[in-house]
Amino acid sequence: MIPLLDTHQHLIYRNKVGYDWTGGIPALAQGDFTLTDYAVLTRDSGISGSLFMETGVNDADYQAEGRFTAELAEDKASGLRGIIASIRPEEDEGFDAWLEESVALGVVGYRRILHVVDDELSTTATFRRNVSKIGKTARTFDMCYLSRQLPLAAELAKACPDTTFILDHCGVPDIAGNGLDPWRANMTALASLPNVNCKLSGILAYCAPGTASLETIRPYLDHVLECFTPQRIVWGSDWPVVNLANGLPDWINVTRSILDELSEDEAHAIGHQNAERIYGLA
Repeated sequence: MIPLLDTHQHLIYRNKVGYDWTGGIPALAQGDFTLTDYAVLTRDSGISGSLFMETGVNDADYQAEGRFTAELAEDKASGLRGIIASIRPEEDEGFDAWLEESVALGVVGYRRILHVVDDELSTTATFRRNVSKIGKTARTFDMCYLSRQLPLAAELAKACPDTTFILDHCGVPDIAGNGLDPWRANMTALASLPNVNCKLSGILAYCAPGTASLETIRPYLDHVLECFTPQRIVWGSDWPVVNLANGLPDWINVTRSILDELSEDEAHAIGHQNAERIYGLA
């Protein structure tokens, strides 16, 4: 069985930090989603480890989330091989201090969710200067844009050529709305940039209700494989947001079907090797 390194594992511990964004989403609004829950769901599924992905906590809590997750990662049984922490490149005040502290905590990359803020945020000189600083620490930056914002993603990657980027969720295509274009052209443009990689995650949640399947995502999957190639794609569960589709076990089964169609070398690359290289894991 090809090992799967999950590069997009969210966790929700409501007694530690706030998750106001989950309030309007019935599948996520109540209860915790913990490492124990994840372990039960993924038992015997070939998950070799995970990278925690910041969970969009309330602004006041993003550093507390990073510190708490670092404590969880100290337990070898956690399965956590690294942390992708939240950061605020748009703000000079406190940026360098958090960058230094979080690197010491074992953070391997950073993310700022950009589809919940003004489009102009990632175009400012401050934002780009600070994202370039992330690259100088040999850490990565996960880009989370909506499909309509993909030209902004390309502009950011061009402005920070020495930073390695990972485009989350295949660029959030509007699968329910048959939104192949202009998503397709914008993904090709992003793939032409050598410092941009793509994360195969989240896309079943963009299907119309009741249609989430490999068949439905096939045109989008095929284009990602063609333009990024298996050497620049990493895999992620997007748990527990994946519950908006058919849940994590189903996504793992779909992933296995995808990998089975590839060569063994390509399957290992997407399953775990690219992530180990891109995120600098031992």
